Amino acid sequence: MSSPSEAESSPPPLPGPRVPGGEDTEPEEEKVCAVCGDRANGYHFHVMTCEGCKGFFRRSINKGVHFTCPFSRSCPITKAKRRQCQACRLQKCLDVGMRKDMIMSAEALQRRRALRGQRRQEREQPGGLTAEQRELIDILIAAHQRTFDSSFSQFTHYCPAVRLYVPSPRPRSPVAGVPARWLPSPPPECLDEDVLPDVFSMLPHIADLSTFMIQQVINFAKEIPAFRSLPMDDQISLLKGATLEICQIQFNTVFNTETKAWECGQHCYTIQDGALAGFQQIYLEPLLKFHLSLKKLQLHEAEYVLLQAMLLFSPNHASIAQRDFIDQFQEKVALTLKSYIDHQHPMPEGRFLYARLLLLLTELQTLKVENTRQILHIQDLSSMTPLLSEIIS
Repeated sequence: MSSPSEAESSPPPLPGPRVPGGEDTEPEEEKVCAVCGDRANGYHFHVMTCEGCKGFFRRSINKGVHFTCPFSRSCPITKAKRRQCQACRLQKCLDVGMRKDMIMSAEALQRRRALRGQRRQEREQPGGLTAEQRELIDILIAAHQRTFDSSFSQFTHYCPAVRLYVPSPRPRSPVAGVPARWLPSPPPECLDEDVLPDVFSMLPHIADLSTFMIQQVINFAKEIPAFRSLPMDDQISLLKGATLEICQIQFNTVFNTETKAWECGQHCYTIQDGALAGFQQIYLEPLLKFHLSLKKLQLHEAEYVLLQAMLLFSPNHASIAQRDFIDQFQEKVALTLKSYIDHQHPMPEGRFLYARLLLLLTELQTLKVENTRQILHIQDLSSMTPLLSEIIS
């Protein structure tokens, strides 16, 4: 027997039409309302009825209205005449078996409608993350939080930042008693891209900062079980191929779009500091544009770490032995990123977010090539740290 908790509309299985092209194809039998004879759309309150009689029965019972027949309580109830006598229509509903105890309260009905709307919305939107995807995100976030020092409080052993510039093509007038290297510097953006200065005042400090961030990326990779499972040669190849790009992704988390500066605890860096380290505008201007574009997407922590993992597990690097495993893991990371974006950034906000990230990763690869070229150029003039030299070798 049915219980009051059953849904108001609960049509039982009925024989439907055969599959087109199959044998013995028969038209679907038309359903008729047991109360008025109109076309029915399913079982309501235990009886096959139309929407009109279903609503009439629910309203009449919920309101507790007592109807009176002005005739002999035997009015015909048809599609055309069902509104003429409410008393006989209600009695007909009861006679054919419609049950009062299956009518839901207004509150319960509202809750059910809200639940149906929620389920409909969930069907229209992409599904949530799988347990495996959630576990992957948890692993990557934990690895990031254990290894990335966003306050740069551990960045303690470094050459001091000296923001000086001494261009050789345009010597400045000497000042009595003041060495030329202490004179005010012209804006870096005014410099000729093809002329490198004699003194890279920020180079020792930027080299130490880069080494510090490279070490954090290495520690991040070592915290990932899938990375640790790889042969040592593959680990080295992956780190050499992706570390500089991952450093930029991590550096973006401390970038301020309003000041266009990287705020690293007590340290603050601008694009001009890169020029004072010897980098040219052909690299610095696209780099600034990249960080502005990426930061404006307002990524979550999970999206940042998934981007880092996508860059790390790249099967395109040379001398990779476990290429299939790395390719499959990168695909798993990419699908997790796509699912996370679809689930956490509803339309229209997240419509093109994943595609934008892929384009930014492509830009980042181009920046990496130019970055390496300029580092090697600078290295001819000034020694770099052993770790940085090893990464770009």
